[in-house]
Amino acid sequence: MAFFPEIQRIRYEGASSTNPLSFRHYNADEMVEGKPMREHFRFAVAYWHTMRNMGGDPFGPGCAVRPWEDGTDSVDMAIKRARVAFEFMEKLTVPFYCFHDRDVAPEGKNLAETNANLDKVVKVLKEEQARTGIKLLWGTANLFSNPRFVHGAATSPNADVFAYAAAQVKKALEVTKELGGVNYVFWGGREGYVNLWNTDLKRELDHLARFFHLAVDYKKKIGFGGQFLIEPKPKEPTTHQYDFDAAACINFLRAYGLTEHFKLNLETNHATLAGHTMMHELVYASGQGLLGSVDANRGDLLLGWDTDQFPTDLYLTTSIMLVILGQGGLAPGGLNFDAKVRRESFEPVDLFHAHIGGMDAFAHGLKIAAKIRADGVLKDFVGTRYASWDAGIGQQVEAGKATFEDLERYMLDRGDAGRNVSGRQEMLENIINRYVEIA
Repeated sequence: MAFFPEIQRIRYEGASSTNPLSFRHYNADEMVEGKPMREHFRFAVAYWHTMRNMGGDPFGPGCAVRPWEDGTDSVDMAIKRARVAFEFMEKLTVPFYCFHDRDVAPEGKNLAETNANLDKVVKVLKEEQARTGIKLLWGTANLFSNPRFVHGAATSPNADVFAYAAAQVKKALEVTKELGGVNYVFWGGREGYVNLWNTDLKRELDHLARFFHLAVDYKKKIGFGGQFLIEPKPKEPTTHQYDFDAAACINFLRAYGLTEHFKLNLETNHATLAGHTMMHELVYASGQGLLGSVDANRGDLLLGWDTDQFPTDLYLTTSIMLVILGQGGLAPGGLNFDAKVRRESFEPVDLFHAHIGGMDAFAHGLKIAAKIRADGVLKDFVGTRYASWDAGIGQQVEAGKATFEDLERYMLDRGDAGRNVSGRQEMLENIINRYVEIA
């Protein structure tokens, strides 16, 4: 049975195409910097937004038209929904998908029944992966929706909740391994606090670290070779979440001896909520060797919450691809469209329009970024700006061969610091504009 009978396989038609159900820039086989586009991106569909989002918001229920839905959260509906998802992804020509355990299968009356429900759906996911060749980029566990997680999961003051979360992650890891997933993500949806008057912050952080170490131990035990990822988010739903931003996450990983086991999965909308640009988060994580994967979306800068819009801003996608190209790629990570169609875009075809736009924007951004790199405009400028560190006293400082006494003698001889040179910010912004305009 076809669930999208009116939609043909989405194909690349070139920049002159006016067909909204075609790619204008994403040509999976096109070579850029020695790799085909598909390998640069490793695009993935987010199961939760694409298959489970019905368009509800705080002011009204969902209005999405999804003809395959029967209004239940049964295992039979979950199995049917999985078939729909793979038809959608196959026609979109996307190579990966991502899911939370509770996205794909409903909870039962107890943990045993919940696990049995998941096993039934995983069997179908496995069949569909084999049929289509679509792979699992990463799996994860939903440790935030159920009321048991009202005070957090690994950071809950209730030890039973910690134990339940551990059992849930254990199962999710097993399922991710069974499906051939190449990453596993931890997002601390409610790992944080609302009020410090009732919170033992240090104890909660210790518990969170213990939870991660237990996960690492079990990963090794079952022979799961995928990359562990932590996804930063500063707030919403908590006032302050422990995985606030890239810097906070990396500091946490270092403090608790976890850096060799984890990298970061960064999201644009979360960077916005933290008061950062996405490029800042990417550059920070990449500079520490801990950039692992990307949730591709954007927020509305006029709104202070997580709108999860599809990324269509060429300046955003260009900046993201500049960093990814600079570190040689994301694999085994990828670009997951953690984005949802707007409530007003409620027909099934809108799911295709949204993903096509995001994939095209990234393909366009990749080509712009590659041209900027080929011409060396940023690299040459930055290299010149920091030239004083390549020889003389600067080189000695970086090599660890200069003391405060050496630096004092150096300045006493010179009398004063050398003349600063303009950062040419506006000129560089104009140059980037030029590349975007001519791409």
